[in-house]
Amino acid sequence: MADLDLQAVHDEMVSVAYEAGAMMLEANPQDIDTGTKLNSVDIVTETDQGVEKMVSTRLSSAFPSISFMGEETYKPGMRIGPEPTFVVDPIDGTTNFIHSFPNACISLGLAVDRTPTVGVIYNPWQDLLFTAIKGRGAFMTRIRGSAPRRLPLARNPAPLTGLGTALVAVEWGSNRDGPNFDVKTDTFRKLAASREAGGAMCHSLRSMGSAALNIAAVAAGQMDCYWEGGCWAWDVCAGWCVLAEAGGIMASGNPGDWEPELEGRVYLAVRGAPSGQKELVEEFWGVIGDGRMDYSV
Repeated sequence: MADLDLQAVHDEMVSVAYEAGAMMLEANPQDIDTGTKLNSVDIVTETDQGVEKMVSTRLSSAFPSISFMGEETYKPGMRIGPEPTFVVDPIDGTTNFIHSFPNACISLGLAVDRTPTVGVIYNPWQDLLFTAIKGRGAFMTRIRGSAPRRLPLARNPAPLTGLGTALVAVEWGSNRDGPNFDVKTDTFRKLAASREAGGAMCHSLRSMGSAALNIAAVAAGQMDCYWEGGCWAWDVCAGWCVLAEAGGIMASGNPGDWEPELEGRVYLAVRGAPSGQKELVEEFWGVIGDGRMDYSV
């Protein structure tokens, strides 16, 4: 990586993200072809495919030595290697996109040695950009051309004091039956239920409909943690870099694993805080109990 200019990669990714955002805004979801993959809620549109083609063309032209993995061109069995690799979700939040709900984004990550190293996330409907380079901090730009703000947004982030005072991000995902779904729904109930009912009684649960935007919100300090199972490396790579550079941590969404792999598919993101990160993870794992999500098949 010594000869790889991460700033140049970052700058090109930001430019690509803005072009992708313009493509999303120009599309009319009611007029575009929409298909499904796994089931009726695992959706792909021609805009997803068109954006990914533009992204791969531009990034491959600018950095021909860097490998590429994108959601729409992924083939079963493909894995991220140690070589620098762009890890791309052209539209994270496609369900929001087709419903014209303004909470979707492009997620552009660069992994080096399977580690998130550059991250760019852009929601064009809100003109909201998150960026990070490993070792150089994370930033949020609310309007294109305005001054970036360093993350987390709070000058003095509050300590984490447990799930009882936490705003927790979750997602239903596209798998709506089977053991993994049972673990999710049982955990959701326990997180929300009163302590008298055996729950953690967190402040509330939120679903933004985009893994990348959920992680970015945790990095910004707008949510305290995000628990997910079933998403892919292209959903989390960019956000993971932003989170880490904002002082947050990524543990496994399954109990006991403090160092999840980028392609582990089960994640627990926790915001930066002067204290309480480890304790929150362990409390969350206690809520999950013996339940484990397995997306290896």
